[in-house]
Amino acid sequence: MKLRSLLFVPADRPERFAKAAASGADAIILDLEDSVAPERKAYGRDAIAEWLASPRNGVAFVRVNPLDGDHTAADLAAVLPASPDGIMLPKAEGAASVQAMIALSGGAPVPPILPIATETPAALFELGSFRQVRDRLAGLTWGAEDLPASIGASTSREEDGRYTAPFEMARSLTLFAAHAAGVPAIDTVFPRIEAMDDLKSYIGRARRDGFTGMMAIHPVQVAAINEGFTPTDAEIARARAVIDAFAANPGAGVLKLDGKMIDRPHLIQAQRVLAAAQ
Repeated sequence: MKLRSLLFVPADRPERFAKAAASGADAIILDLEDSVAPERKAYGRDAIAEWLASPRNGVAFVRVNPLDGDHTAADLAAVLPASPDGIMLPKAEGAASVQAMIALSGGAPVPPILPIATETPAALFELGSFRQVRDRLAGLTWGAEDLPASIGASTSREEDGRYTAPFEMARSLTLFAAHAAGVPAIDTVFPRIEAMDDLKSYIGRARRDGFTGMMAIHPVQVAAINEGFTPTDAEIARARAVIDAFAANPGAGVLKLDGKMIDRPHLIQAQRVLAAAQ
């Protein structure tokens, strides 16, 4: 499942579902949590179930409500029979939350799960446990909105838009936890829809750091995200050259390519680039 771009859509706005699915996003996230008022959640569940059960294109996740409330079981009962491609679990606190959500399914098949792994203080101390449930995960992502509210921080960002130190740490820990579990590392949303240049810079930093995809809050962001997480022709050519060099010199630990020394970490990175290109 390719997950460069994941576009949120409120569950109680079914007139937007098809448009979101046609946006070019690798997946859409039909959101039953923050974007839907409590009195509209039942309507949102019905709308999702109806749309998922009809002929559709593309990959569709459903963000259910967090386990600390009283909506999760109803969410799962409504949407699982319609076979979503994945479930996003907010306010996840490690492997125990994933297992608890599966237990709420009533025995219905549960598709791959994408936890939002940093929305509570306790969650940060459970990130390493996601390795225990790696076979149930579609990836791992994080959030920069609920966590500052939960600890009384006035903001998660500096004036230039970069994260403050505590939330940069949460981002980094999510990145390493995803790679430790062997699943895609999905960066959080960029909230300023009009700031496309800043978005592209954010995407560039995310890919540089090792994230493989990103969530979006508006269709206008999708093309930039897809482009930013797709290797360029030059990157692909370089990766093939590195792989070919090691193939021609089996057993070599260090080689010289275009006047520069390359070693096994360069080979691993080249293999990742070609995998992303495919």
